Amino acid sequence: MPLSTSIPLAAGLVVLVLAGPAAAEAGKAEAPIPAATLALMAQKGVTAASPVLFRAYKKESEIEVWKKGRAGYVFIKTFPICRWSGQLGPKRKSGDRQTPEGFYTVPRRQMNPNSHYYLSFDVGYPNAYDRAHGGTGSAVMVHGICSSMGCFAMTNGTVGEIYAIARDALNGGQAAFQFQSYPFRMTAENMARHRTDPNIAFWRELKVGSDRFEASREELQVSVVAGRYAFAPSRDPAIEAAVTTRRAVEEARMTALAEAGEPAVRTTYSDGGQNAFWAAYTARGGAVGDISRPEALAFAGQEVVVVPGHRAHRPVPDTVWASWAAPESGLSPRQMAGFVPVYERAPDPFGALVAPLPTRYSDALPSWLAAGLAGSGSGRPILAGSPGGLLASAEAL
Repeated sequence: MPLSTSIPLAAGLVVLVLAGPAAAEAGKAEAPIPAATLALMAQKGVTAASPVLFRAYKKESEIEVWKKGRAGYVFIKTFPICRWSGQLGPKRKSGDRQTPEGFYTVPRRQMNPNSHYYLSFDVGYPNAYDRAHGGTGSAVMVHGICSSMGCFAMTNGTVGEIYAIARDALNGGQAAFQFQSYPFRMTAENMARHRTDPNIAFWRELKVGSDRFEASREELQVSVVAGRYAFAPSRDPAIEAAVTTRRAVEEARMTALAEAGEPAVRTTYSDGGQNAFWAAYTARGGAVGDISRPEALAFAGQEVVVVPGHRAHRPVPDTVWASWAAPESGLSPRQMAGFVPVYERAPDPFGALVAPLPTRYSDALPSWLAAGLAGSGSGRPILAGSPGGLLASAEAL
């Protein structure tokens, strides 16, 4: 998952807002991909004809564009979603206003150049997983016009560019493109925060696919086995090993976050949400056309804490537990029963990967102080300034 998308996103939004619709009505389905986006593709070593893949995140209200390069799919840019409806969680039946979550396939026949919503394509709901769970409904689209009844509603300008990107990939020989839809970015932090949500078992299935893509940068080969998503392994053993490692690390991180006191929340909506860019744009008087149920947006993304957070207890310093365990200590029989020193415990294979980095100097004072004393003993200063200045500098890290 790209960590820094603000520059391409902001640049693309400026173009979209200033340019308005992607092209004149008559030629909207044939409008070219903007030159700025083609330049982004060229920087990543791909072209307009390269295979494409889309990833949608409901809570963040974003759709990402990925293009296939020589070493796998590469991130190109992010589009803000103008409106989606319902709650976090999958779509189950026709009329529930839910925007679907899962892994979908879009062949050419699902592209609609004559849509009543400017331009659109059908994401392919219900897929095999949805049908296995009794899912009903149809015509779930990515479309123009900022109005949603279960769709990913964009503005006309953004859907015009998305449509052009998908069209040129299909024209370049791609038989169908994948559309991955998630409730939120599938980080260990988000999973830990939503660990008590009724949809968590389903979201854990989605995370398996998300982690596989993040580690492999290969299009997911998806099937449904016994009512659950299943993913074919990579043909490259090195890539498959990277996938296995990432899955193990992410599972360890989710467990560590929960044990460290990460609060558990439920995120609720009156009826769906909207990207913050479009909210700010319309608040300043910008026009995006009719917005469905604008009154509901005031109650979008309300977090209800189900399990309050707490700070994990810090480990007892060696000097303290040594005095407790001393033969003359009256505390040892009562407080030290079953105690195992750190150096005798089995090492955690993922400890170095999941442990949070120190955020304040005082959180790691013993190790840093020991290192500092060793440095000063060799005659090499650590930092210039008084001890107070050293502490202040460290606290700013």
